[in-house]
Amino acid sequence: MSYDILTALAGFAFVTSITPGPNNLMLMASGANYGFRRSIPHMLGIGIGFTVMVIVVGLGLMQVFDALPLSYVILKYAGMAYLLWLAWKIATSEMPGTRAAQGRPMRFIEAALFQWVNPKAWQMALTAITLYAPERTFVSILLVGGVFGMINLPSVSTWTVLGQQMRRILSSRRRLIAFNWTMALLLVATLVPVM
Repeated sequence: MSYDILTALAGFAFVTSITPGPNNLMLMASGANYGFRRSIPHMLGIGIGFTVMVIVVGLGLMQVFDALPLSYVILKYAGMAYLLWLAWKIATSEMPGTRAAQGRPMRFIEAALFQWVNPKAWQMALTAITLYAPERTFVSILLVGGVFGMINLPSVSTWTVLGQQMRRILSSRRRLIAFNWTMALLLVATLVPVM
C-alpha cells in the first residue's frame, strides 16, 4: 500500500471513527452515567470488535452478501431493531447511585458483538475494504484492520471523556433525564441514513 493510500485510509478511519454514530453516542452516555473507568471495557470492545469485524468482512464475508443479498437486508433490520432497544435503555436510565439505577456500562463482549448489528460499523467496514483493500489480499486486509484499530480506540475514547466531563452539568435528575433522552433520540436519528 502506497504512502498516499495509507494516509487516505488513516484519514477515512479517523473521520468515520470520531464522527457521531451509535458507538460514540452510547459511549458519551456511558461516560456521563458511569464515568470513564467503568466505560473502558465498552471502549475496548468497540475498538477490538470493529477491527476484527473489518478483517472478517475483508476475508470473505463480503462474498456472502454478494451471493445472498437478502442476508444483508435481514442484518440491517435486526441492527435497526437492536439500536431502537438500546435507545430506549439509554432514555430510561436512572441517576447513578440511586436504587432505581440498575443499569451498567456495556461489557467488552457486548460492545464487540454490537459491531455486527451496528449499521454505521457495517458501512465503515464495507467501504474501507472496497476502497483500501480492493484486491482483498491478506496483508492489505490486515493493514486496513490495523489502521482502524490504532485510530478507532483513541477516537471513541474522546466521546467517553466528553460524557464524563458532562457529569458535572448533569448532576440533577432533570438534566440527566433530558441528556439521556437527547442521546436516545440522536441514536435513533443515526438510523435515518440506513432507512
